[in-house]
Amino acid sequence: MILHDITKGIFASPVYPGDPKPGAVAVRSINSGDDYNLSKVSFCPHTGTHIDAPLHFIKNGKSVDRLKMRNFYGKCSVIEVTGEITGSDMDRLLPHCHKRILFKGGGKAFLTLTAAEVIVDHNIKLVGTDSMTIGWEHENNQVHSELLRNDIPIIECLNLDRIEAGDYEICAFPIKLEGIEAAPCRAVLLEQEKGI
Repeated sequence: MILHDITKGIFASPVYPGDPKPGAVAVRSINSGDDYNLSKVSFCPHTGTHIDAPLHFIKNGKSVDRLKMRNFYGKCSVIEVTGEITGSDMDRLLPHCHKRILFKGGGKAFLTLTAAEVIVDHNIKLVGTDSMTIGWEHENNQVHSELLRNDIPIIECLNLDRIEAGDYEICAFPIKLEGIEAAPCRAVLLEQEKGI
């Protein structure tokens, strides 16, 4: 089994415009004479590879700690596409995909509202993108709302540069931030080695 780490780090990732920047300070340091190292970390839960929960856009929606764990593990399809992804595109693509879908577009793959509606109609369990956000330009909020209102979690800011389009298994559990609208995750694709 080959494991592909498709996670972007919190400190190395670009920060979405308007979001707070991450930071870390040493509370204890061996180099300063302490017996151990201890850090204090601060970050926006939407920095780096992260999962959006319904609470991000839906009033009284589920927080990230209340999401179904089974959505984040299982068969997954990586689709290579760039730019605006429409409902017609999804009608064409979804019959060949698993219920968990990742969009690889060099940071430039975005769903339109019609694409999100088709995804909902096909009972998809999880969508992800290597872009900083899932939605297309002025429809970004509506795309988020459509997916999240229908309990389809979103993974954003994936690192798919070295991943070929095709079928994998994904493991991408969010950390348990109680009552919060998003959380970082360590996203990994599992690929069966050829000939085994």
